[in-house]
Amino acid sequence: MSNDPLKRAEPGGAGRPSGPGPHRRTVLGGAAAVAAFGLAGCGSDDDGGDTPKGRAKGEKVTLTFWSWVPGIDKPVDLWNRKNPEVRIKLEKVSAVNGAQYAKMHAAIKAGNPPDLGQIEYPVVPSFLLDNGLADLTGYGAAEHKGKFVGWQWQQAVFGKGVYAVPQASGPMGLFLRRDLFDEWGIGTPATWDDYAAAAGTVRRKGSWIETFSPTNGNRFAGLAWQAGASWFGTSGDAWTVSIDDEPTRKVADFWEDLIRRKLVKTIPDRQNAWYKDIQTGDMAAWIGASWGDALLAGNAPKTAGRWRVAPLPQWRKGERAHANWGGSTTAVFAGSKYPKDALAFAVWLNTAPESIALLIEGGYGFPAATSGYATSDLDVHRDFFGGQAYSEVFQEAGKGVDTSWRWGPAMDTVYQRLGDAFTEALGGSGSLRSALKKVQADTVRDLKDKGLKVESG
Repeated sequence: MSNDPLKRAEPGGAGRPSGPGPHRRTVLGGAAAVAAFGLAGCGSDDDGGDTPKGRAKGEKVTLTFWSWVPGIDKPVDLWNRKNPEVRIKLEKVSAVNGAQYAKMHAAIKAGNPPDLGQIEYPVVPSFLLDNGLADLTGYGAAEHKGKFVGWQWQQAVFGKGVYAVPQASGPMGLFLRRDLFDEWGIGTPATWDDYAAAAGTVRRKGSWIETFSPTNGNRFAGLAWQAGASWFGTSGDAWTVSIDDEPTRKVADFWEDLIRRKLVKTIPDRQNAWYKDIQTGDMAAWIGASWGDALLAGNAPKTAGRWRVAPLPQWRKGERAHANWGGSTTAVFAGSKYPKDALAFAVWLNTAPESIALLIEGGYGFPAATSGYATSDLDVHRDFFGGQAYSEVFQEAGKGVDTSWRWGPAMDTVYQRLGDAFTEALGGSGSLRSALKKVQADTVRDLKDKGLKVESG
């Protein structure tokens, strides 16, 4: 029998994806929790089937790799120069509105996925539901555990299986125009109350402090995370879903108040209108993640020297609660004929100092590796931030991330539902709080439709 988590079984069949089926027993483990869910299907990467575990001696192979990480072509080129027997063929995929994942899921269903893919932490469980990822334990994955930050390693550990190699995280912070804040007499917001007061001052000066992007469920999840939310958990052999919990309502109410008082915009972030506002000073701040340094420097070069990074405002003064937005893995797809070689590349890509240096240069996020770089190496855009050693802010934020947070199955669907519900609310159909209630009910139904046992939190 397979030990693949979240695996479906066709009637009388052996572990190929199918539609919603009967309850399955599966183990989904984390750093602090182990949960039992459905497991069915026979056959695995280690069951003596006809999928080779590695190359024959002297054999030359090409592995395909789908990624959207900026500048990732440079470490791939370096690997190819150093490893002529295992060539990596890189294909850039769009990361707009989850296009990369739609393409990957389609490739899995068609039976022609790449060997490797860039997969963010929140959506790893979605690929397990598709039986799409290789369990790397049989190829020596566990021996690399100590090379990575513990909570990030756990993002792709389910039960006794390891399904991806961590690459980077996105500890969150507040990017702000220091020149404008100083000109208008606004101090760095230490609390969310300070932030709301700053929003009022900025608006009276004719600008906006921020936008609440209704379609950005990933960022909203980070803000809920910081507030103490816990959207997914386990109870016995069932998932618990708590998207409509009290900490998340608190975050929704906070932003709803700013929206109703017309103190924040509601345009999508990281799109043309938003970039224009960032360039002109019509938007004086942005709650972003560590990888935002390259995004701001690359899209608003004329504002160089005027930006600074500060910690996220806190719900209570003196707290040090932080969260993560983004972060991804290098995963090996179950269809790869050479998973051992694919794992070797994934580990090298994310731990070799020369690769990390090139990834940092491209602006890929905060490394998941525990060594091979110095925090100061991440200050690639130090001049843009007025000489600030800004990566120290994100390093401290990373230490304050609540590591008990767990992602649930089908997060891409959760984000889509959040975006739709928030957009409807801003259009006059209810409140952000009522949108959470709707997404809660929809998510419970979605998971049950996938054959998973679910309890509301």
